[in-house]
Amino acid sequence: MKMHRILAEAAAEVVRAVFDGRQVLDRVLASAFERNPKWGKRDRSFVAETAFEVVRWRRALEFVADSAEVESLCVAQWRRMGLEVPEWWRFDGASAGEMAARECDLTTRPRAVRESVPDWLDALGEAELGEAWSREIAALNRRARVCLRVNTLMATRDEVAGWLAGHGVITEPVEGVPECLVLEAGKSLPKPLLSDGRVEIQDAASQRVVPLLDPRPGETVIDACCGAGGKTLQLAARMENRGTVIALDVEARKLDELKRRAARSGVRCVRTRPIGEDTIASLRGSADRLLIDAPCSGLGTLKRQPDLKWRLQPESLETIRTLQRKLLHTYPAMLKPGGTLVYATCSILPSENLGVVRSLLDAGGFELLGDHPISAADFGFDGFHAAVLRKSG
Repeated sequence: MKMHRILAEAAAEVVRAVFDGRQVLDRVLASAFERNPKWGKRDRSFVAETAFEVVRWRRALEFVADSAEVESLCVAQWRRMGLEVPEWWRFDGASAGEMAARECDLTTRPRAVRESVPDWLDALGEAELGEAWSREIAALNRRARVCLRVNTLMATRDEVAGWLAGHGVITEPVEGVPECLVLEAGKSLPKPLLSDGRVEIQDAASQRVVPLLDPRPGETVIDACCGAGGKTLQLAARMENRGTVIALDVEARKLDELKRRAARSGVRCVRTRPIGEDTIASLRGSADRLLIDAPCSGLGTLKRQPDLKWRLQPESLETIRTLQRKLLHTYPAMLKPGGTLVYATCSILPSENLGVVRSLLDAGGFELLGDHPISAADFGFDGFHAAVLRKSG
């Protein structure tokens, strides 16, 4: 592949915005693509792969290139991609031969360098997960595959797989996740197919949370931190559009996106409400089941969001855990006596999961029915966690 200067410079600019501007990688890429509508699929793929892999492997590439300069990191990544670096690309650091030798020496470097994480995060991961940390961070550094959740209100999984195949999209089922289809590695879903309503993009690990809540048709279920509503729509499908799913969030724009997705999916049982001062009081004791998909560090999603490890700070984690404890001590008031609560995060850190749940158990009034860590290393998708609890009757 011949490297075009404008694309190479665009990729470096995206990386610089993430490292220096602490911006969100997905948003920076989306903005770059929007500004350059004439870029073809290969052009966008080159820019995206360069940016994602340089961000993912920042520290490893710094060692290989013997430089922290963005231009040098791009060179080290392009060599990994088998590309020839053009003469017009100026960079400091190691020569091609030196980079090849340092690539071989990478295996002798400390884990934080090999797996490309900040030292503080490597120390925290080992402190919380012990020997399992090495396996988890290695798994989370692998590229994510695109997972789909089949909307069973419109079709079965086999029917959707056939429909997708008819459009040239080959998928395979995921064992133990009955509504999930996963695309071939490196493939994406064309936007027109997503707008159809038969599928939603949702990681396989995320899809394992709602079944633990076990929602039934006719019940009232509250999704207390619904975001844009991936699990909300899954709840509605599991309930066969019968009953009520109350979707709450602090951000109105996310609720607007959920309404759009619900209409596309044929979901009629969802009611959205922004969280205000009187929300919990007005819904007190109303829910048969309550899902708290809590704000978290997001460390289980590093496959898809490698920039998170450079934006996270040690002090922000304690702020997150404080918020998680607050939610667990206030939101369950909306649950009926005897009702089921699922507390979930997309984090692999026990301090954000069972450590937070224990604070609720210590306060009394709840029984732990099951604790379900979802390992990225064992399962092959995102890292997740869900705890199932029952409110005293």
